[in-house]
Parts: sequence; C-alpha cells; structure tokens
Amino acid sequence: MNNQDFHVIIPARYESTRLPGKLLKDLAGQTVIERVYRQALQAQPKSIIIATDSEQIADHVSSFGAEVMMTAKEHPTGTDRIAEVIAKKNYAEEDIIVNVQGDEPFIAPALITQVATILHSAEVPMATLCWPIEHIEQLHSPHIVKVVRDKFNQALYFSRSPIPAHRDDSESIIGAFRHIGLYAYRAGFLQQFVSWPACSLENCEALEQLRVLWAGYKIRVDVACAPPRQDINTHEDLQLARLMA
Repeated sequence: MNNQDFHVIIPARYESTRLPGKLLKDLAGQTVIERVYRQALQAQPKSIIIATDSEQIADHVSSFGAEVMMTAKEHPTGTDRIAEVIAKKNYAEEDIIVNVQGDEPFIAPALITQVATILHSAEVPMATLCWPIEHIEQLHSPHIVKVVRDKFNQALYFSRSPIPAHRDDSESIIGAFRHIGLYAYRAGFLQQFVSWPACSLENCEALEQLRVLWAGYKIRVDVACAPPRQDINTHEDLQLARLMA
C-alpha cells in the first residue's frame, strides 16, 4: 500500500475528565497534540485532519501548520467527531480512515501504516491492533481493554475484565492480549456505525467497538508490529511521558 491509500483524522477534545486540557500540555517543547500530529506525518497518509470542538486547540493546531476542522461540542465520542469530518469532506465510501487518538504522543508511525494496510487487504469494514499482556496487573486493570480473537484474527469480544480467564490458574496471562486503541475504518461504514444506537454490551463495558460486533460485523485485530507506548490520561501519565520525551 502506498501513501495515497489512507487518511488520518485525529479527534482532539479540550475537555477531559481526568486531565483537562491535556492535549495542550507541554512535552519537551511541543504540546501533546503537536507530537501526535508529527508522529502521524511520518506514516505518510494522503491527508491529516485534526478535528476539535475547541477554538484554543484549533488556533494552536493552525500555528504549527496542520489542517484543522471545527466540529460540534455535543459529540459523545471521538468516533462521532470523525464521522462529522467524513460527512463534510469528499471521501469515497471505500476510503480508509485511520483514527489516531489525540493523547498518543509517542505512537509509532508503523502502527498507523499497519492498521491501514490490514484494512486495505482484508474483507472487513474495520481493523485494529493488539499486544500481548505483559504482567498480571494489566490483565486485571479495568483501564486496559482486553481482546479475544478467532483463528482468522477477528475479534470475538473486547472487555475490561480479564479474558480469557484461565479456570485453573487465575494468575496466568497466556494467550491474553491488550487492545491498542487505534482504528481503521472504511468511510462509508463509519457513517453507518455512528447512526446505530448503543447496544447493551457497549453500555455495560463502555466500549463502543462492541456495537460493531453486536450488529454482526467483523473487526480484524492483528498483533502490532511495535509495542504500545505511553498515552496521556492522567497527571501521572503526563509525568511519565515527560521522562520519555
């Protein structure tokens, strides 16, 4: 796949429950959102748009030369924000859109290319990535989403609970994978997805990708070609990121 085959959209909300304004926090001379943008640039997509509901973020994004689009404040998720961009832009239904989270300042460009390439070759409407669980605390943390796949690398289920649960050894992490929150969608499918009501499993787990499985569609989940790195959700995360920057 060449660099003309996918687009990146970065949803960028100013408000955050655990760390308000986190995307504008400084990391060694650059903000979190600028670092995300510059990592995405290295994946060489056809285009990158930062979608925000904040004039402050929009002004900052414009200052470092990125394309920005203002979106409604009422969107419940970044996916809904991306769907608004798709509705306003002239994307074809089969265009591949990669959702890069705005709080991933160290995301490997290879992961962005990988998830887009998967969708380019797979007959599914959506693709994402996973990584082996590395210690038991990750398995039991509700903040780390786990995924179970079938033999075709298609998702069977995502959960905040430990899955698979080893009946005879509750401390085993064999075969356990954490989900990496990086998605590729076909533009037409994403427009359909956001029109569906949330399903009961999604409401239970607070995981919107379960809406796709509930509706009977497939999500391809491959093991990432590089490990996930520090994202920014809390002040503690920010301090760790500053040590890494």
